[in-house]
Amino acid sequence: MTNEETIEKMVRLRLPHMAHAFRELLEKAAGSSLTVEEGVGLLIDQEWTERENRRTARRLKDAKLGMQACLEDLWCDPGRGLEKSVLRSMATCQWVRAKQNILVIGATGTGKSYLAAALAEAACRRGFRALRVRVPRFLGELAVARADGSYASVLSHLAKLDVLVLDDLLLAPLKDSERRDLLEVLEDRYDRCSTVVTSQVPTKSWHEMLADPTLADAICDRLVHNAHMLALKGPSIRKKKGLDGKITVEMG
Repeated sequence: MTNEETIEKMVRLRLPHMAHAFRELLEKAAGSSLTVEEGVGLLIDQEWTERENRRTARRLKDAKLGMQACLEDLWCDPGRGLEKSVLRSMATCQWVRAKQNILVIGATGTGKSYLAAALAEAACRRGFRALRVRVPRFLGELAVARADGSYASVLSHLAKLDVLVLDDLLLAPLKDSERRDLLEVLEDRYDRCSTVVTSQVPTKSWHEMLADPTLADAICDRLVHNAHMLALKGPSIRKKKGLDGKITVEMG
C-alpha cells in the first residue's frame, strides 16, 4: 500500500486531521529521529486535538453566551468583590462537578452578566454543556412552550444541561405562573447540575420580591443553600467605560 493510499483511507475513515499530520510527517521523515510509537502518537494527538476543538466550539455555540467572556480577562480587585484566588478556584469547574450553584449579586453595570458568561465559557472548555438565558425572556418562552405543548420537552432539555445561567433574575416582580415555571426548572436541576444566577436584588430580599411565601421558600431553598456567593461592588463599569473609554470588558 502506498502512502497516498493510506492517506486516502484516513480521509474516508473521517480522519482528515490525522491524514494531514501523516502527510507532514512523511515530508519531515528524512531528517527525523522519531520512533514508530512517537509517530503514531503524533497522528492520534493531532486528530484528537482537532476533534476536541470542534466539540468545544459546538458547546460554546450552543451555550448562547451572547458575548465573548473569559475568566482570565476579569478585572480582579478585592474592593469590587473579586479575588484572583476565588476565580482560579472557579476556573477548575469543581463547582460544576459538585453540582453547586453560583449567585452573582450586584448593581447594574458591575459586570454580573460578563462574570456569569465567563463561568459558563470555562465550563464549556472543560467539557460541560451550558446555556445562558435572560430570565424575563426565558420565562416568556416557557409560557409559550406550555401553550404549544413543548413544555415537557423544554424542561427535559434544561434538566440535562450541566450549567444553566439565569441572567437578571427578579429584574421585575414575577407572575404566579412565572414563579411556578421557575420552580419547575430549579426542581429538575437541584442536586443534579449547577445553576448560575445574576441579580441586582440581594438574596435577603428575594422572598419579598417573589411574593408567594411557599414558592419563595422552595425557589430559594433550591438556589441558595448549596451556592457560592459573589457580591460585586463598586461603580458601574458601563458608566466608567462611557467616561474614559478605557475599559472594554465586564459589562452586565
